Amino acid sequence: MADHSDSTSVADRTDDKPSLALDVEALGKWMDGQGIPGAGEPVQARSLAGGSQNELFEILRGGEKMALRRPPGYGVEGRAKVLMREAQLLRALADTDVPHARLRGATDDVSVIGSPFYLMDLVDGWSPMGGGWAAPFDTDLQARSGLAIQLVDGAAKMARVDWKAQGLDGFGKPDGFLDRQVDRWLSHLAGFKFRDIPGLDETAAWLRNHQPRTFEPGIMHGDYQFANVMYRHGAPAELAAIIDWEMATIGDPLLDLGWVLVGWPPEGDAMQHARYLNYDGMPSREDMLEHYATVSGRDVTDVDYYVILARFKLAIVLEASVARHAKGEADDRVARFGPIVLELMQFAANLSKTTSLR
Repeated sequence: MADHSDSTSVADRTDDKPSLALDVEALGKWMDGQGIPGAGEPVQARSLAGGSQNELFEILRGGEKMALRRPPGYGVEGRAKVLMREAQLLRALADTDVPHARLRGATDDVSVIGSPFYLMDLVDGWSPMGGGWAAPFDTDLQARSGLAIQLVDGAAKMARVDWKAQGLDGFGKPDGFLDRQVDRWLSHLAGFKFRDIPGLDETAAWLRNHQPRTFEPGIMHGDYQFANVMYRHGAPAELAAIIDWEMATIGDPLLDLGWVLVGWPPEGDAMQHARYLNYDGMPSREDMLEHYATVSGRDVTDVDYYVILARFKLAIVLEASVARHAKGEADDRVARFGPIVLELMQFAANLSKTTSLR
């Protein structure tokens, strides 16, 4: 349901074409100035296939494997700003226990290779978006359960980071974060709305009337799901890295938890379109909440609010692509988002009817 193309894994993502568009000599000189291993040695680079939001390269030098991300040739200005925010976030995560690809260096100086970029470690792992559950998780349901616990563990570790101490003061606008959500996303939808979405008004009204009175700001990934994490190879399950940080901000981390639970059993079992993985063997919702609360130290009493908000927001995000497709401005592959949008919003409205929050 999201763009998963900018993974930091080389597995199943490489092509064999030389990276002629990347000035490796200039990159090597810059790496020398940053004290990155392999000083004076030649830089080897190759494109990693599939990137659409950014261009991604595998970089080999001095026995080290790294990944370079830079904006595409179009829309560089906007993408560059997002890219530098990602680098800032990765830098802030250093010395925390949040699984992430270590940042090696970043620059917005376009004179180096023609665009801003950053270098990070190349993660040795696998993503569920690379073809579903890898062995042994494809058949061992008990092992697969651990993938879910590790997923929520990553969200919980993000939530407990002292973001101000890590230099992220000013990275987002946490004041009034929840106050802004409904109006912000309805305003976004108004810019491209082309059809009725049943449950939209009902869900928006419920969210306004049941907003938690207070929240504790923290790092929020913004699109936290199986699609945006990587796992180490083999059992037991271990989260290797959280990836694709372009939507990260300082907000309410419980929304990441809600995002995880968008299609969770048993309620989510009735979803026919919005799931992209087999959820057989997943731990109970209660076990997920207990683990998150224990690790993060946060109160999860109002979790249904965040699940409803996540469905509401995700539906609108995907509807933007559906609207572009309806106008002939998007790839036919996004047409599949059409029924997903309707299902997400209907499930948001349905959950709101059965949820009673303080």
